[in-house]
Amino acid sequence: MSVTIRLTRTGRKNLPSYRVVATQTRTKRDGKFLDIIGFYNPSTTPASFDYDKKKYQDWISKGAMVSDAVKKIIEGKYEYTKYRPGKEETAEKETKEEKTVTEEVTPAAEETPEQA
Repeated sequence: MSVTIRLTRTGRKNLPSYRVVATQTRTKRDGKFLDIIGFYNPSTTPASFDYDKKKYQDWISKGAMVSDAVKKIIEGKYEYTKYRPGKEETAEKETKEEKTVTEEVTPAAEETPEQA
């Protein structure tokens, strides 16, 4: 089985915090894990992150894959965006409206009967 280093969600409703865990690739997001490597809390200002470098390198040396979010957090480039349900829907509607406005209907070329 392959192992992945990824985030698992903890914390209460509307106040998330995450653990960085090593888990089997096929398990659920908050399911069983093999080892806790660290934590990430985006609710604090600035966001707090800590991980055990030795455990992280140990799992990498064993062949564990690292998720994109964990890679970005470790590099310091991760931007946490809070989920806002209304914002995505309006953005999708705006892009659909722009597409319909920009698409121009081209008239079909008039066909003339061939004269012999």
